[in-house]
Amino acid sequence: MDFKKNVVVLTGASTGIGEALAHQLAEQGAWLVLAARNAEKLEAVAAECRERGGRALVVPTDVTIEDDCRELIERTVAEYGHIDTLINNAGLSMWMKFEDVEDLASLEYLMRVNYFGSMYCTYYALPYLKITRGRIVAVASVAARAGIPTRTGYSAAKHAMDGFFESLRIEVADAGVSVTIAYPDFVASGMHTRSLGADGKPLGHNPLQVDKIMTSEECARIIIKGAAERKRQLIMSNRARFGQWLKLIAPGMVDNIAKKAIEKGK
Repeated sequence: MDFKKNVVVLTGASTGIGEALAHQLAEQGAWLVLAARNAEKLEAVAAECRERGGRALVVPTDVTIEDDCRELIERTVAEYGHIDTLINNAGLSMWMKFEDVEDLASLEYLMRVNYFGSMYCTYYALPYLKITRGRIVAVASVAARAGIPTRTGYSAAKHAMDGFFESLRIEVADAGVSVTIAYPDFVASGMHTRSLGADGKPLGHNPLQVDKIMTSEECARIIIKGAAERKRQLIMSNRARFGQWLKLIAPGMVDNIAKKAIEKGK
């Protein structure tokens, strides 16, 4: 029950990993602030969280808009008086080769969702987190640590996110604020259905073998445990753990592993 009465701001809370995080935190008695663009889905998640024993405030938020992120934090403090944990989970992926991109604006949008959205929320939450000696959690991706074909723009955004939070960790350590970066591998979260295709629109289908990859619930459990223990990083698959060492001595092999993973969809 590490998060009992812990005020948690959670972005990307309406589906997938975010929804699973909300449910599991609610079971610990967390006081949640749920943020995403879809208010109807957020209300459904909030209702389930209350049934599981948590409190839940719904704040419809587009993390690509700085004012929305500021308002998210302001409404949190107005409701609960403080902030203990910020989980930057909102994200968007892609499934296309760079040469097939029809509109480069889609890659800019990926950067705004994955990097700027996390940066905006963190900027406005940080003064409050320093008061409570709180936690920051950044849900990145294995794509933040290696090149992944069909993920050029997504990988770039997650690399930016990774570099930002690695640097911030050092800056805020003396204030007692921890920074945990999670690096999920493929997760059956529904995210890939929403991944952008070459035309800049959601794919509408999941190209992965969902029965052979991690569930959102398992991913959420690992993140919550790591955040509770204030872990530095969470590398969430054997493939990724092996790959980070192999990259030091045989980077070409890591490229081949990434290529095969995309081809097989698992």
